Amino acid sequence: METSTSLSQSSASSCYVSFLQISLQTKNLPAGKSMHAYIIKSGLQVSVYLLNNLVNFYAKCGLVSDAHRVFDEMPSKNIFSWNTVVSGYAKEGRMDVATQIFEQIPHPDSVSWTAMIVGYAQMGCFGSALKTFRDMISVRIPPTQFTITKILASCAAVKALNIGRKVHSFVAKLGLSSFIPVANSLLNMYAKSGDLMKARIVFDRMRVKSISSWNAMISLHMQSGSVDLGCAVFEQMPEHDIVSWNSMITGYNQHGFDIEALHMFSKMLKSCFKPDRFTLASILSACANLESLKLGKQLHAYVMRTEFDTFEAVESSLISMYSKCGGVVSAQKILDKSGISNLDMIAFTALLDGYVKLGNISPARKIFDSLKNRDVVAWTAMIVGYVQNGIDKDAVALFRLMVREGPRPNNYTLAAMLSMCSSFAALDHGRQIHAAAIRSGEATSVSVSNALIAMYSKAGSVNGARRVFDLIYWHRDTISWTSMIIALAQHGLGEEAIELFEKMLAIGIKPDHITYVGVLCACTHVGLVDKGRGYYNMMQNLHEIEPTSSHYACMIDLFGRAGLLQEAQNFIENMPIQPDVIAWGSLLSSCKVHKNADLAKVAADHLLLIDPENGGAFTALANVYSACGKWEEAAKIRKSMKDKGVKKDQGFSWFQIKNEVHVFGAEDALHPRRDEIYAVMVKVWEEIKKMGFVPDTSSVLHDVDEEVKEQILSHHSEKLAIAFGLINTRENTTLRIMKNLRVCNDCHSAIKFITMLVGREIIVRDSTRFHHFKNGTCSCQDYW
Repeated sequence: METSTSLSQSSASSCYVSFLQISLQTKNLPAGKSMHAYIIKSGLQVSVYLLNNLVNFYAKCGLVSDAHRVFDEMPSKNIFSWNTVVSGYAKEGRMDVATQIFEQIPHPDSVSWTAMIVGYAQMGCFGSALKTFRDMISVRIPPTQFTITKILASCAAVKALNIGRKVHSFVAKLGLSSFIPVANSLLNMYAKSGDLMKARIVFDRMRVKSISSWNAMISLHMQSGSVDLGCAVFEQMPEHDIVSWNSMITGYNQHGFDIEALHMFSKMLKSCFKPDRFTLASILSACANLESLKLGKQLHAYVMRTEFDTFEAVESSLISMYSKCGGVVSAQKILDKSGISNLDMIAFTALLDGYVKLGNISPARKIFDSLKNRDVVAWTAMIVGYVQNGIDKDAVALFRLMVREGPRPNNYTLAAMLSMCSSFAALDHGRQIHAAAIRSGEATSVSVSNALIAMYSKAGSVNGARRVFDLIYWHRDTISWTSMIIALAQHGLGEEAIELFEKMLAIGIKPDHITYVGVLCACTHVGLVDKGRGYYNMMQNLHEIEPTSSHYACMIDLFGRAGLLQEAQNFIENMPIQPDVIAWGSLLSSCKVHKNADLAKVAADHLLLIDPENGGAFTALANVYSACGKWEEAAKIRKSMKDKGVKKDQGFSWFQIKNEVHVFGAEDALHPRRDEIYAVMVKVWEEIKKMGFVPDTSSVLHDVDEEVKEQILSHHSEKLAIAFGLINTRENTTLRIMKNLRVCNDCHSAIKFITMLVGREIIVRDSTRFHHFKNGTCSCQDYW
């Protein structure tokens, strides 16, 4: 009788198990729960096999709490029972509960450990996954092939090459190398960790290669830029799938081989493969890079004709393509029709750039305001758009809004804002950006630090630039050294610039062509002709840098300022390239300083052959004639300018106060506080004359009375800017004046006396350098 009952229960148990497995396969939750009720009514809760299936059913249907309840009620449990519950919680990402149960397992096996590893990996906790694997090995639990594939994926995710190599040794010891999933995981780990050679060895040793293996090698070669090797692997494949084609097309596109990407796309279509969203996104990107609007439109037509389920990725790619190809209106229509609120950043920046090129940035701001997920890239792109369009106030306003409400500015945002401050020498704004950089933790990043050095330098604060440079002692790159060398050179600290360059060479930092421009400028500003010659030769012979037009211009300027005009002319005539406007302009400028009218005529003639409408050449030649007292020749030049409609470059200076820039021209009659400014200048003029200042009337290149010449001199733009600064700033405040042309002899002399009169430092940035005036002297030592 007992035997009969036992057989009956066994039969019922097997039947319930079958029903549970069918319910699990069909995801029929009500049927499974009904089986649970029958099991309780039948008194079969003692069957470990049956209850394990019930726990498994609930766990795999996503009801882990129900599975756990059944597990807790089981009178007897085996390792399968424990592993099922642990795996259920791990797959849900509830690793705290999974860990509690795992620690209670009497004897965890490889499945138990693997369940924990899989859970951590799925959550992205790759470090925890790797630690769990190390603990597993330490208690001598052998990993399965599934464990190996998961742990190799974790190694690949965090580029843990050393751990990956140790796992590889386990693979060899356990004889798992022949399993295709394991071999593919090894291949993927080495590829993503950067060991391309080992990845190739693993691939070559695979006796059986799946299509995934081949695709992994294509992707590896393409990502590393070895497009030829990727193509070779593609050609060797016995068969291709969509991933193979996409790997080739995307790889070509990402490395600038856009025409090859289009050819591959054409071959794909001929092979009867239908493109997916990844294919279309890459091929539209190739069209955008090539600015091939015609082909882009054909692809758009294909998408419409085939009623392709475009997804946002393809729509974003279409918007990007139209924007880059000059079809901003079409891009806007797609955006309006699709209503994409999560427009990807590539498309947004392309559309923004399109509007910037049109000079109409308002629609881009509307798009920016409508984006749901405005990340730091979107904010930065919008700010850069304002900067590129010269809308600096809006750039500053948006940056301040970003600091208050948006994501933390990154190094690109800060560098863009600092670049804007550099352009306008806006020191106050620059200091605010510096403070924001410190708060965001980006102040020590190399790109931001380099931008800070440039900003402080161009705003007249060489000490500020130096402080930033000193703070990044361990992170300096070539750009950092170059920026500081140029800063010192422009501020008249040529010897310090050269000393810094020598230190740069001593510690093994290799200079580039821009570094040498800075060094040659340093020699030019302080008249170190021999050193300049030496560095020019070193650049070519030691560092194998071919001179550019900038280097040639520096050498011509070096010789010209030192009065070696014949050597400057010989240098020009022996240049291996055709002298440009800058080369002849440098010689012409030196002729004016040293009053060499004959050579000035030669330089001006050559300059005007290159650029017949160059007003600077006419003006400079006329000024040379005037300086030499050749008034008739000067008058002829000015008449020629008038007859040809050539306009003279107007000199102006500007001064910033309370975030507002005030611009002054010579004899300026437009400023609202003109009378007050002129009254101050009259007073200053009389006072400095009493101190011994003698106006340099030879700087007035017009044949007029001496009294008129003095009046003209006293109303030069930089003097008016200084007068305005004296009125509107506190005593002892440093005045920072910016000028678009070189400062004249009279202004240079007058400002030295003004500093003694008012007891202030005055910094003037002209077209070539900074002049720091203080206590009656200038940093240039009167050599400019």
